[in-house]
Amino acid sequence: MLFSVIRSLFSGGSVDFMSILMQIAAVLFIIFCILPLHEFAHGWVAYKLGDSTAKYSGRLTMNPLASVDPMGSLFLLLFGFGWAKPVPVNPNNFKNPKRGMAITAIAGPVSNLLASLVGALLYVGLMIATNFSLPMFLLVFFQYYIIINVGLAVFNLIPVPPLDGSRIVGAFLTDRALAAYYRYQNIIVMVMFVVLFTGILDAPIGFLQNACYNGVMWLAQLPFQLFGLL
Repeated sequence: MLFSVIRSLFSGGSVDFMSILMQIAAVLFIIFCILPLHEFAHGWVAYKLGDSTAKYSGRLTMNPLASVDPMGSLFLLLFGFGWAKPVPVNPNNFKNPKRGMAITAIAGPVSNLLASLVGALLYVGLMIATNFSLPMFLLVFFQYYIIINVGLAVFNLIPVPPLDGSRIVGAFLTDRALAAYYRYQNIIVMVMFVVLFTGILDAPIGFLQNACYNGVMWLAQLPFQLFGLL
């Protein structure tokens, strides 16, 4: 993201300013439209499973003002991963708290993958409509939009508190193991940030992101292929 652009500038490298503008536009769209969708998905699924906490807290909404987190938005702009204000969820309202939390948690990454799929469908459709002569700025915008959404889905599935992946893993842990898991979550979070910035996880995360991206693009092309348009 922009951190790599800034680093390239300081090292004397060249940058494509149109690409930077489209990257910023894609990130801003995601901050104000997709991150609220991610949190809404959590709240909506929790509500359907019996927990009304998000609704009564005024968080069962797509209003970005209720979801935007300044620090999380800055991280997304600079590093390509970020977060919104988490929707409050009370697992005690679920019939099965662990399972309910896991299903509620996975709704967020699924919303990002669905958002990326919608973007990919529009991208492929516009490419066909323009006879593969889509203006470069739109081409770059859609590419960043799809990649960032896929990246957010994969990032949130990392099984580290407070990411969604930790809630999913929690469904498979004993109560004792789960308590220990969250007792040391602050230490785990610090270790995670160190690991992320050292690049140790770049290869496995990159592999998962590429796999998800290829899957999304394959699904987006499928209906056009079925109708003989591609």
